[in-house]
Amino acid sequence: ELSAKVEEGKRQHSAILASPNPDEKTKAELEQLMTDIKKFANKVRSKLKSIGQSIEHEEALNRSSADLRILKIQHSTLSRKFVEVMSAYNTTQSDYRERCKGRIRRQLEISGRNTTNEELERVSDHTHTQRQAMNEIETRHTEIIKLENSIRELHDMFMDMAMLVESQQQSRLVTKVRKAIKLIKKIMIIIYCVVLGIVIASSVGDSLA
Repeated sequence: ELSAKVEEGKRQHSAILASPNPDEKTKAELEQLMTDIKKFANKVRSKLKSIGQSIEHEEALNRSSADLRILKIQHSTLSRKFVEVMSAYNTTQSDYRERCKGRIRRQLEISGRNTTNEELERVSDHTHTQRQAMNEIETRHTEIIKLENSIRELHDMFMDMAMLVESQQQSRLVTKVRKAIKLIKKIMIIIYCVVLGIVIASSVGDSLA
């Protein structure tokens, strides 16, 4: 079910980017879907942690049975699948953010931010176009802020899963999770820089408008 929701999120991200002016209903549906994914992922993570703690408790008591071994295998498989699905979700969000950046860059070029008299006159002749461009920039800015919050939550989730996996000594999955954490940290730094640039650009664009 979580995997299906992630795929739907990917489809809606693409639909929004394909439209120059996506309707509010589509954006609201995507936002609700992202909220559902977060809630469902947290539910799955909590369940996996609970199972992991139960396994550790049984092992601490030196209890070993065929059922416990089966449970450990199932838990390891589900943990791996969970990380893979959430990694795909993170990739989708990162791709969406990069494409939003590209659109913002193009809209900034349309809005015109130079301050020579000749260019100011030209901007005045295209006030409506510039305002449309700035409106879209502001919309994309808001979307990137939401993505930043979502990626931060994913980072916390990966950290939590990393500790869970380490306790099970699943070295290959630990390496994968650690790489995902490093990627998310790098993305967050980039987002802060992009958001700062957008805020400055929006301020300049508004002053020209």
